[in-house]
Amino acid sequence: MKKIRIYELAKELGLESKVVVEFLNDLGADVSNHMSSIEPDIANMLREHYLAPEEEVEVPVDDLGDEPKVKKVKKRAVDERKEKDVPNNKKRKKKGPAPQQERPAGKVKEAKVITLGEQVPVQELAQKLGVAGTEVIRQLMKIGVMASLAQSVDFDIATIVAAEFGAETAPERDLAEEVFAEVSENPALQEPRPPVVTIMGHVDHGKTTLLDAIRKSKVTATEAGGITQHIGAYQIEYNGRPITFLDTPGHEAFTAIRARGAKATDIAVLVVAANDGVMPQTVEALNHAKAANVPIIVAINKTDLQAANPDRVKQELTEYGLVVEEWGGDTIAVNVSALHHEGIDELLEMILLVAEMEDLKADPTCPARGTVIDAKLDRGRGPVATVLISSGTLRVGDAFCVGNVCGKVRALINDQGENIKEAGPSTPVEVLGITEVPEAGDIFVVVKDEQTARQVASIRQEKQRDKDLSRTSRVTLDDLFQRIQEGDVKELNLVIKADVQGSAEAVRSSLEKLSTDEVRVNVIHQGVGAVSESDVLLATASNAVIIGFNVRPEPNARKAAERDGVDIRVYRIIYNLLDDVKAAMAGLLDPEFKEETLGRAEVRQTFKIPGGVIAGSYVQEGKIVRSAEVRVLRDNVIIHEGKISSLKRFKDDVREVTHGYECGIGIEKFNDIKEGDVIEAFTMVKVERSL
Repeated sequence: MKKIRIYELAKELGLESKVVVEFLNDLGADVSNHMSSIEPDIANMLREHYLAPEEEVEVPVDDLGDEPKVKKVKKRAVDERKEKDVPNNKKRKKKGPAPQQERPAGKVKEAKVITLGEQVPVQELAQKLGVAGTEVIRQLMKIGVMASLAQSVDFDIATIVAAEFGAETAPERDLAEEVFAEVSENPALQEPRPPVVTIMGHVDHGKTTLLDAIRKSKVTATEAGGITQHIGAYQIEYNGRPITFLDTPGHEAFTAIRARGAKATDIAVLVVAANDGVMPQTVEALNHAKAANVPIIVAINKTDLQAANPDRVKQELTEYGLVVEEWGGDTIAVNVSALHHEGIDELLEMILLVAEMEDLKADPTCPARGTVIDAKLDRGRGPVATVLISSGTLRVGDAFCVGNVCGKVRALINDQGENIKEAGPSTPVEVLGITEVPEAGDIFVVVKDEQTARQVASIRQEKQRDKDLSRTSRVTLDDLFQRIQEGDVKELNLVIKADVQGSAEAVRSSLEKLSTDEVRVNVIHQGVGAVSESDVLLATASNAVIIGFNVRPEPNARKAAERDGVDIRVYRIIYNLLDDVKAAMAGLLDPEFKEETLGRAEVRQTFKIPGGVIAGSYVQEGKIVRSAEVRVLRDNVIIHEGKISSLKRFKDDVREVTHGYECGIGIEKFNDIKEGDVIEAFTMVKVERSL
């Protein structure tokens, strides 16, 4: 319906325009003058407000006198009186049952609870309350909210309005939250499950070699530089009982992955080299295991070396709250040699012993739930996620949600590369059939059908979009000053591409740690897969550098980068990556200027010449250089700083005068030189800064 001008409505109501404008402004409407327009719903409410209550009619009053008396009453009261005077049988229609008695306007029949979303259209609110839309608009205007039937109000405002009509509100159930909410398992259906063990420790202390000894396979050979750069999940069987192992990289760059590993684990095996002792990343891994509140078993590796000193390791561990059992503590410590396969059986026995003490159980009959350990984009298979099942049984054909994406299980592949039909609790498995690559650490949940999965994914994607939009919202007065201050911060924009999601996250967190107060690393995009042409376009628009980790640029991307001058750097070892980025950031730092004193000269006599004063001086130390800056000291107090206008030896202009010689010095724009002053010559030397 078309909006109505104020002056047209005022004419219809028989009022002055300014009266209508004032009334609307009192209610909180932003109406400037008689030419402003209002919604038809508000106009109808104003008609009801101004016409019905003020229209009066004469009605007869029963009286015993000869002449009937009359009195003036409001038209609405007349209608009510007429309604009362009419017999009930005449109110009814000729056919059909008697109509239900109409409840008074503005009141619901009885108190009830209505469910509302975060944003509620006014029309929908009126329908749920069972009242006219104009009544809802009237209540909104009373609390200073101007909204038409087509507009929406938030949940809090709708709750206030509903309370006026005697109704209570409840938020609509969030399907996504219900799906991802923690489910309490039935203890009667729970069965023992394999323990999940995380191998943690410092870089090059033999974690992967130890796992090789357990699995009797070679994993390290496939890693660049012999460093583990992904999370691996493997399952073995010892004495007829399965054990699941997570191998988390030991380099400090992968702190985020190691933290995730600790949260997904039941037992942490802390590997410490007997010849190295406790190192920084050992302490870091120890803290993650403690934060996850899991039991810790210490594996003292490399005991076969001549420099091995297990007792020193045990002593150092006591400084961090780990006291081994043989010293009266409760921490199990096992001496092993991963290279020679010594102590492996004892370590596995200790793992099973601790698992028995923990009484690990899960319900294999409920819908499967798990955690994404890693995810990648495979050229032939599409998005692939390594999932560690925590409860339930995952089967081929199950519909699922993971993070903001969904899918249907097309295939399950175990750690041996074999296709399997189902995976139970504590089983690591590669899942195929995801629409997109999920984030490492996302929760994996099986739902009843694909429609529900798509619906949940859509809800979570919409929430993520809202979150992203709010992050890039307009400047407000609250954060204006902060943003002005941040304008002084230089940024190094980066686009990160890696082979797997876990590596991309680890590289990002490592690079962001390099940020300082003056230079900030700004990762504008991170993704999985080869460097594409779209990545180059993004880098061109953002003036960014592309970092590739274990990936190469596509041919079209390489050509586009050469054409647009985009810098693409590819790495396989993370140390080189961090060093290069650190050097690039150091180049962005403003250089420091350090003052270097050249020499000092004492003023022995002054000479006045046309246009200034010359200081006859004796160079006491160093040298006075014509191009240098000088400061004049009087009683060691600086009275002037400036540049030399002239430097002479006798009558000749010279470039410099060294120690032990006399000279005449003229200073720009300064003539107040006196005998006994000291002229100090200095220069500012540029010093390149580093992080």
